[in-house]
Amino acid sequence: MKRVVAAAFALVSGLALAQPYPTKPVTVIVPWPAGGPSDIVARPIAKGLGDNLKQVFVVDNRGGASGNIGSTLVAKAAPDGYTIEITSMAPIVINPNVYKSMPFDAQKDLAPITNLMRVPLVLAVHPSVPARNLKELIAWIQANKNKAEYASAGNGTPQHMTGELFKTAAGLKDLAHIPYKGVAPALTDALGGHVPMIFDSTIAIVPHLKQGKLVPIAVTGTTRSPQLPDVPTFAEAGVKGVEAYAWYGFFATARTPKEIISKLNAEAIKVMKTPEFQAVLRESGSDYVGDTPENFARFIAAEHTKWAKVAKDSGATLD
Repeated sequence: MKRVVAAAFALVSGLALAQPYPTKPVTVIVPWPAGGPSDIVARPIAKGLGDNLKQVFVVDNRGGASGNIGSTLVAKAAPDGYTIEITSMAPIVINPNVYKSMPFDAQKDLAPITNLMRVPLVLAVHPSVPARNLKELIAWIQANKNKAEYASAGNGTPQHMTGELFKTAAGLKDLAHIPYKGVAPALTDALGGHVPMIFDSTIAIVPHLKQGKLVPIAVTGTTRSPQLPDVPTFAEAGVKGVEAYAWYGFFATARTPKEIISKLNAEAIKVMKTPEFQAVLRESGSDYVGDTPENFARFIAAEHTKWAKVAKDSGATLD
């Protein structure tokens, strides 16, 4: 049976190489709902690839199970470059460490093309919380264990796991996590004061910070965010080890011919240098992270190890 499968993959790869790629529409799976950060990243990339390669690149949103549903479709697709994926880090390096079972192996079943961008997260509080810096917030959490909660976009998301990283680094065992089904409902409750604090990316939270509806405490980057130059990093604020980014990557199915991977990598990087994509970076407070497939694979391996430790230390698991 294994020989038959291998022969089939070889045949598909051979056919893929027999013609210039792409010769038909390409499906770009986004394993998250429309309008979310991954979708915001994917649409200009898909349009740019379509313009450059003179073919249609169709974004297909397949949300569910923290990105696992859509990612599984790509992992099990034919390795011909016609089903590709743009996603946040969750199904690649977080889900394998928190789900009790996974429908695919990200490092074996997906082929990295390039990291697209990374964005820091922000810890913010409702104005009713009597804390305006990290030292004051930690003191408030320790004195209000029955009220100390933070919202996230859902279990296993970068927001959730960054919150767990903060809990461990600051020794805040009683800080409770309140998961929501997406960024929008989490922000709604944080803005309404129903939950006192929230971890979220600059993509979603900066407008609310600038309007004074939430108060920024610290950012998770290694340096301050250009969008929030007055907000310190966690290290600057006195808690080391809370360095994390939500990143967004471009993937194909494993065993996709290297020629196709190389073409998609080169064309994606061209798109990332256009004014349209640079505007996305500026508006979201994100960093450009164009890379080679090989470097991206090494980065993924390191990220997997990092979040495995966070999951183990926090005890975070999902069914």
